[in-house]
Amino acid sequence: MELTDFIDFSFIDVVDILLVAFLLFYLYKLLKGTVAINIFIGIVIIYLIWRLTDILNMDVLSNILGKFISVGFFALIVVFQQEIRKFLLLLGSTNFATRKNVLRYFSFLNQGKNAMILNFDVLVNACEEMSKNKTGALMVIQRSNSLEFTFNENNQTDIQLDPLVLQSIFFKNSPLHDGAVVIKNNRIIATRVVLPLSEKTKLPAKYGLRHRAGLGITEKTDALVLVVSEQTGKIVYIKDGEFYPMDSFAALKETLSQDLSE
Repeated sequence: MELTDFIDFSFIDVVDILLVAFLLFYLYKLLKGTVAINIFIGIVIIYLIWRLTDILNMDVLSNILGKFISVGFFALIVVFQQEIRKFLLLLGSTNFATRKNVLRYFSFLNQGKNAMILNFDVLVNACEEMSKNKTGALMVIQRSNSLEFTFNENNQTDIQLDPLVLQSIFFKNSPLHDGAVVIKNNRIIATRVVLPLSEKTKLPAKYGLRHRAGLGITEKTDALVLVVSEQTGKIVYIKDGEFYPMDSFAALKETLSQDLSE
């Protein structure tokens, strides 16, 4: 009898393994750096203990853990509701095919959906002036995912994108300087927007509340965020829950152009 007789391995098995690896990778990306990762590890440990007690025929402990595992699915929905929401947003995003170079060959399905009109010079010039004056700013560029869940009837606007307008909004004595502005197609569509904060527990000390808010909205949507530090004047570009400090305004313009053309 040959060794291959014991192995029933087909193409479907390969696809199954790849899909599981893919889901586990994105699950790790969603949980990394958050308190939820510790909860997830605890659940895995309980599951392994349950399997061990079952193998060793420890009936009482195995039954107790088995009942806990049987209702654990509903508990997971409650505990990980934010992470599940983020995962569903990721799957439903129209730019999912291009994010992190996954499924890039299927990007033709999204042609024309993510294209948007944005005057990069206006935005970069505004960032340059606010950086020189150390004017703190938080600007969100809406892409495929709607940001209307962050709006209310008092913060919606329709203003032409202009460097002077942005500078006046974020001027420290301006009544509009708190919160973020949302930009879509050369229009400022909302001001004083309160963004959901990131749940990541380990962030560099140099990043403040504006950076945490910018990180939070990019974890939940495909928006792009620009943060100008009030202390240092440095500009940080945020995308997909990652910080990208900008060394030059030319690099900022090039980065915006590349990401908005996806």
